[in-house]
Amino acid sequence: MATCSVEGLQDLLGRAGLDTPVPEFPGSDILHNIQDVFKAYLADALQKTVPCDRLAAYDAIQPPNMTGMGDLVIVSPKLRLEGVEPKALKGLVADLAQRLPSGPPLTVPIPDGIHLRVMSSGETLARLVPPYIIHRKATFGFNDVAGLTDAQATDSPKKKIVVEYSSPNLAGDFAPRHLRSTLVGAFVANLFQGMGWDVVRMNYLGDWGKQIGLLAAGWKRFGSDEAFAKDPLRHLLDVNDKITAEFKPEQEASRALKNENKDPAEVESQGLFAERDETFQRLEHGDEEIIALWNPFRNATVERLAAAHARLGIVFDDRSGESQVSAESVAEVEDTLKEKGIYELQQDGGWTLDFAKHDSKGLGWAAMRYRDGTSGYLLRDVAAVLDRYKTHAFEKMLYVVEAKQDTHFQRIHKTLELMDRAHLSAKIQHVSFGDITGLNGDFTDCRLLDDYLDKARDLARQALADEEEGVFLNQDDQTIDRLGMSALIAQDLAHKRTGSYAMDAHKMAGFGPSTGVTFQNCYARLASLLAGQPATDEIDFATLKYDTLQTPEYSDLLRVMAQFPDIVSASYKTLEPSHIVSYLMRLVENTEIALQEDDDQEWEDRDDEVAARMVMYEAARQVLENAMRLIGLQPCAA
Repeated sequence: MATCSVEGLQDLLGRAGLDTPVPEFPGSDILHNIQDVFKAYLADALQKTVPCDRLAAYDAIQPPNMTGMGDLVIVSPKLRLEGVEPKALKGLVADLAQRLPSGPPLTVPIPDGIHLRVMSSGETLARLVPPYIIHRKATFGFNDVAGLTDAQATDSPKKKIVVEYSSPNLAGDFAPRHLRSTLVGAFVANLFQGMGWDVVRMNYLGDWGKQIGLLAAGWKRFGSDEAFAKDPLRHLLDVNDKITAEFKPEQEASRALKNENKDPAEVESQGLFAERDETFQRLEHGDEEIIALWNPFRNATVERLAAAHARLGIVFDDRSGESQVSAESVAEVEDTLKEKGIYELQQDGGWTLDFAKHDSKGLGWAAMRYRDGTSGYLLRDVAAVLDRYKTHAFEKMLYVVEAKQDTHFQRIHKTLELMDRAHLSAKIQHVSFGDITGLNGDFTDCRLLDDYLDKARDLARQALADEEEGVFLNQDDQTIDRLGMSALIAQDLAHKRTGSYAMDAHKMAGFGPSTGVTFQNCYARLASLLAGQPATDEIDFATLKYDTLQTPEYSDLLRVMAQFPDIVSASYKTLEPSHIVSYLMRLVENTEIALQEDDDQEWEDRDDEVAARMVMYEAARQVLENAMRLIGLQPCAA
C-alpha cells in the first residue's frame, strides 16, 4: 500500500509535480489525515511569505466551519504577527491573497474579512485522494495511533476503554432514553475502536434492587408459567404493571407522611412495602427459592436483548448487571467510608452519605444502605467502578446515560474522591444526551427494543413501496430490516447529542437528504456501478487518466472525501455523532451530483476515462462505508 508510508506518499506527490519531502510541522500527521498534506504545503508557503513563527503558521490554518467556504482557512489573528494591529488584519489578508504562490497543491486564495480561504487544486485532488483512500480502505478517516499508550511507538499496547450503554431495567419498559443510549453508545464505542482503543462494550442490566422484590411479589399474584414461556418479557411487563398499580396507594400514603414531616415507618413495615423489602433482603442473602425465581427472568431478558441488539449490529463484550457487583467491592466502599468517618448511621439503622458536608451542597445526600440492611443504588454503582477497574484496568470508562442522571454520576465522582480514589474518578465520564420528547402514533405503544425495531422495519418497507424511481436496493427481508435499523439510527444521530428531539416516523424512513434509507440507497447504487470492476489491488494508479477527474463535479466530490478525517477528529473530541450524519449528507449529495453528470454523457470508447471514474467511485464507496459503519449502519448491497 504505497501511500501508507511516508516514502510511498512522497513518491506519489513527487510524480504529481510537488516538491518533496512534505514540509514537516509539529502535530502534522500526513499518513492519517490527507488534509494535513495540503495544510503542510500551505503553512510552509505562509511562513515564507509573512514574518511569523513556523508553528504559528501551521496552527493558524484550520478546517472551515461551513461547506463551500474553502478547504482550509487561514485565521489571521492566530499568526500573532508583531506590530500588526487588529484593525489592519483585513488589509493583511488581502495582501496575503496576492502574495501567496498559487498552483498545485492549492489554488488562488479568497479573502474573507480576517480569514483567507484556500481551495485545494483539482489536479492534486485527482491524483492524491483516490489512492490515499483505497490504500487505507476501512481505516481511512481514523487515527489508530490515538489509542496507543505511547503514540510514538506503533507497537505499544492499546489503551483500554469501557463503554456502558443500552442498559435497561429488568421487567421495565425499554424507554426512549434506553433507545438513545443504545444508538449513541454504539457510535461512541465504534469511534474509540476506530481511533485505536481497546474497547469493552458493556450492557449493564438493572436486575437488582427493591423493584425486583416488588416484581417477585407481583409474580406470586399474577405470574403465569405458560404466558412467560410464550412471551417472557411482555409477560413480565404485564406482571410489573399490575403489581405497580396495586402498590401505588401504599406509596402515596408513605409520600403524604413524608410531605408532612412524619415518619412513614409504620406504613412501610406492612403490606407490599414489607413484602417487597423482605424479598429483596432474601435475594441479597442468596435465598435459593428467590434466586430460582429471579434467574429465569434475568436470563430471558438478556437473551431477548442480545437478539434485538444483533439486529442493530451490536455485540456486547460484557453483559453484566447490578446483581453481579462483588460483595468484596461493596465491603471495600463501606469500610473505606466508615474509616474516614464519612459514612453516617441513621436512627432507623440506614447508612447515608451527606455530600453537603463535604463541599458538595448541590448533591444533597444519598442512601447507601436502607434500614432493612439492603444496598442502595449509589453503593452498588461505586462498587461496580472498583470491580471494573480490577477486571479491565481501564484508562477511561464512559457511561452513556441520559442527562437527567447527571447528579448520580457526580455523586459517584465525589464518593470516589472521598475514598481517596481520585485517580479513578478522573478516568470516568458521563456522556449525557437529551430526551426524545415525543413519539408519534407509530411508536407510542413501543415497550421493548424489538417494538422500535419492528416499527422502523415496517416504515422502511412502506417507504420502498412508495418510491417509484431511483431505488437501487434489494427488497428482501434482510435488507428491509437493515433499512429500518438505518432509518432509526440516522434520525437519532442527526440531532445534537445534548439536544432533545421528537421522533418523526413520517420522515424517518423516507428518501430525504439525511435519512438512513438515502445513505443506503447511495451505497447500493455505487456497489452496483462498481460490480465487475478490477479489485483494488489490481489498480495501476500510475496510468490513470487523472485529468478526467478535474471537472467541478468530480473535484467537489473528491474534496468532500478528503475532509472525512477532520470530521472524525472533531467528532472524537466532542463525542458528537451529528457531525458524521451531516458529513454523510454532503458526501451523498456530491456523489449523486457526480453520478447525475455521468448519466448525461456517453462513455462508449472512453475506457481510460471510465477507469479513472470507477477508481474515484470506489474511493467514494469506501468513505461512505466507513462513515456509515461509524454511526452503526450496516451497508446494504444492490
